[in-house]
Amino acid sequence: MGCPIARRDFLNGTAVAIGSIGAASLSSPAMAGSLAGAATESYPPAKTGMRGSHPGSFEVAHLLRDGELPIDDVADQGETYDLVIVGGGISGLSAAHFYRKLVGRDARILILENHDDFGGHAKRNEFMVDGKLVVINGGTLNIEAPQRYNRWARQVLDDMGIDAERYRAANTDTEKLYSSMGLRRGHFFDKETWKKDRLVVPQGAPTNFGDMRAMFTTEFLERTPLSPKARADMMRLVSPDQPDYLAGMSVAEKKELLATTSFRDYYLNYVKLDPEAMWFFQQMGNPSFCVGADATPALFGWVQGYPGFESLGLGDIPEGLFADLPGGQHGRQKESWDAIHFPDGNATLARLLVSSLVPNATKARTQEDMGTATFDYGKLDLPSNPVRIRLSSIVVNVRHDGDPATATEAVVTYANGDKLKSVRGKSVILACWNMVIPYMMPELPAEQQEALHYGVKGPLVYTSVALRNWKAFKNLGVSTFSCPTMFHDTVALTEAVDLGALSHARSADQPIALHLTKFMNKPGLPRRDQHRVGRAELLEMSFETFERETRSQLARLLGPAGFDPARDIAAITVNRWPHGYAYTYNSLYDPVEWVYSETNSRPCVVGRQPYGLISIANSDAAASPHTDAAILEAHRAVSETIERETYPFARRT
Repeated sequence: MGCPIARRDFLNGTAVAIGSIGAASLSSPAMAGSLAGAATESYPPAKTGMRGSHPGSFEVAHLLRDGELPIDDVADQGETYDLVIVGGGISGLSAAHFYRKLVGRDARILILENHDDFGGHAKRNEFMVDGKLVVINGGTLNIEAPQRYNRWARQVLDDMGIDAERYRAANTDTEKLYSSMGLRRGHFFDKETWKKDRLVVPQGAPTNFGDMRAMFTTEFLERTPLSPKARADMMRLVSPDQPDYLAGMSVAEKKELLATTSFRDYYLNYVKLDPEAMWFFQQMGNPSFCVGADATPALFGWVQGYPGFESLGLGDIPEGLFADLPGGQHGRQKESWDAIHFPDGNATLARLLVSSLVPNATKARTQEDMGTATFDYGKLDLPSNPVRIRLSSIVVNVRHDGDPATATEAVVTYANGDKLKSVRGKSVILACWNMVIPYMMPELPAEQQEALHYGVKGPLVYTSVALRNWKAFKNLGVSTFSCPTMFHDTVALTEAVDLGALSHARSADQPIALHLTKFMNKPGLPRRDQHRVGRAELLEMSFETFERETRSQLARLLGPAGFDPARDIAAITVNRWPHGYAYTYNSLYDPVEWVYSETNSRPCVVGRQPYGLISIANSDAAASPHTDAAILEAHRAVSETIERETYPFARRT
């Protein structure tokens, strides 16, 4: 446990140091060393340590939020662009793509991104372990249900050459790797909760958590530390012969109750499930909403296929309005597991977009090329590029040069290195986190600012661990650990997929990456308060804390099968996302019409209205954390921009 693990580029104490400076000069040595422009010495995807919202990517924005960043002494760069895009995530990159298609490839575009890498939440983690390249997603996981994507999201996939059939054909055998080895989902009951560490793995054919009837058998439950009553309640819950737990109500009354009752309360108060058995279900809302069963409507549980709803007579799950809204299939409509999971998640899509926008930055062009592609980050911001991507640049102010109704240019000020700098744009698209927009653009109407502030993004962590081998997983017969009351609630071997020359480990003797998740929720508080408290706690956690807890947890899970963290862990990358998932409306806390209709009273609609030369994108503008939402909002923002410009040439004169 005392052996050091690779964690390059970790800057401990940065937030405290900057916070203590307050409104000190940006040119001071302390500030210069911690701004986003400081950490550019190594290849961003290969950096380990604290990543995601890494040190230097957000501290200046916090000074702006607190009113401690004077916007003066700004160095005008003498640059004017047809379009300035704030945010280099999938929404910002897609906006640049759409604008070029409509205006022409000679359009001058600048993308400003606060992180030292492009892609926003779609980040790639790379490790070189014993001569083998190991890749995993550091954020956005997959292209989920692409057949349900909106027109514009599908167009981006097509334009970038993403071919689902070719991907699936290449992974027909690979995706069955773990099941062919007999690996299953194991449930780890920790000693802090259950008095003794205990791993329980379902017997028989491998099952996933969605196949609850196959997993929760009498034999399985007898090996758990649950009380006899809790075991009996679990067997009743998964029995095909279910009572109507809401007998006497009409279907409409049942749905209204389920929409306004938490999943936890429904299970405890209506299904009468023993509280011990809630251990299996408390985290049910995390993957979609960054909150657990206490803050997720029971109606969402029905839609997601959890047991206990079959005999309520609710009918078939409707396709409904939300089937055509971004992310609508996730938690509110029928789910489809027909997803595309590239080894680095949707970083492959971001990399394809950058390859198209700045072709001299890489030789890679196809989805297969992206498996092992490298990018020359020094070529992203060359003056000769029609599209320039300027990393490590935190935008702190956007203002019209004159009256917003008549201005022909906007001034965009950003922090880069040890200076405040400014550029001009004939149009601006804010494809950044929407809650920061009122701070960078105080000239917005008060009602719009309030709407932009409404959504509170969900905090979460994806910890990527590079292992020299995964023999302990094979020895235990486990590919994924569910451990909801431990530091990380899930520990899993990364999904078995190949991409071009990037080949997934076929043998347990080969290096592999682990995907560990931690959702910073606080059960019992209202949802938005859970996000706020969780974010504050996350920002206070050092990399050393994550390293210690990760090594300790893996030792407890895998140690009995011969795992030694000092020997077997090659590197750790903590993808910290204090502002993670976009806020989605929730009928426990928000007006029901915001959740189940397209009403224009939703804060995301009020907040995303164009103002002068400014349009607003990002998945926040759809109140959905999904990739198709980010692309849809990019297209809308570009459409608004084009409508302001002179046709038929789509360029302001």
